[in-house]
Amino acid sequence: MNDTQPIFRPDEMADAVRTIAAVEAMTTRHDVEHAGTRVRWRSAGQGRPLVLLHGGHGSWRHWIRNVDALASRYTLWMPDLPSFGESGTLSAPADLGHLVATTAATLDRLVGAQTPIGLAGFSFGGLCAARMAAHRGHVARLALVGAAGHGTPRRQQAAMVNWRLASGEQALLEDLRHNLRALMLHDERRIDALAMAVHRQACEATRFRSKALSLGGPMKAILDGFAMPILFLWGEHDVTADPGRVGPMWVDGRPERAWRSVADAGHWVQYEQAEATNRLLADFFG
Repeated sequence: MNDTQPIFRPDEMADAVRTIAAVEAMTTRHDVEHAGTRVRWRSAGQGRPLVLLHGGHGSWRHWIRNVDALASRYTLWMPDLPSFGESGTLSAPADLGHLVATTAATLDRLVGAQTPIGLAGFSFGGLCAARMAAHRGHVARLALVGAAGHGTPRRQQAAMVNWRLASGEQALLEDLRHNLRALMLHDERRIDALAMAVHRQACEATRFRSKALSLGGPMKAILDGFAMPILFLWGEHDVTADPGRVGPMWVDGRPERAWRSVADAGHWVQYEQAEATNRLLADFFG
C-alpha cells in the first residue's frame, strides 16, 4: 500500500474509537497502589468475581469483545498489568514475580484477600494467571487462553517486524497489521479497525519485556500444584502452540481439567471468535 491508500477509512477508525469508548463506558475505573506502583483496574457487571488478565503488548482491551457477554453473569475485574496500558511502571525489581505480586495485592484491596475468584489469562496473561493463582490462592476456577509458558515449539511462520522503526504513520500501521496477521489473528479479513486500534494503543503503552518469559516452559510445574478445575483454550490455528500437543500435556490425565480448540481462530481467539469463546468461558465459570 502507499500513502494514498489508507489501510482503514476514516469512518472505520471512527467506529473503532466509538466501540472502545462504549465498552469503556460500561466499566468503572479503580486506581490502586502497591509498593509504589499504581495499577488501573476496570470492573463491570454483577455476580461472582471473574478476573481477566490480558496478554503481552496488551491491555484490558484484549477482552473488548467479551466484556458485554461476560458482565451479564459476573463482576469482571480487568487490570492493565503493571508496566502495561494505563497502569504505572513497575518499580524495581521489574520482574514477573513483582508484577504478579503487585497485581494480586491491588486486586485484594478491591475484592478482599480471602474472596474466591474465577481467573482467566490470555497468552502472557495466562502465565501471569497461573503464577497469581499459586501466589494468592482462593482461585475457584482457572481458564488459560492461548497461554504462554509451555516451552514447546511454536507454529509461527511469518517473522514479526519492529514497528518502532517505521517511517511515518502509514508504514507504522502496515507493520502493526503485519504483526497482527503473523501472530494474533488467523483470518486476515478479521484484522479490522477495532483490532488495529486495540493493538496499537497497547503496543505503544507497553513497558515490560514479556517475550522471553512467554517462550520459557515453567507452566507445567506450576500447574502440578493446583487442584481446582482448569480449562485450557486455544484457537485452532494458534501459532504460539500446537493445542493437540500442549493440551494433553497440561491436562495430564486429571479429570478436573479439560482442553478445547476453537475452530477458525488464531491466537487472539477471544477476539476472532468472540461468541464461541464467550460461551465456553461462561459455561466453564458458570
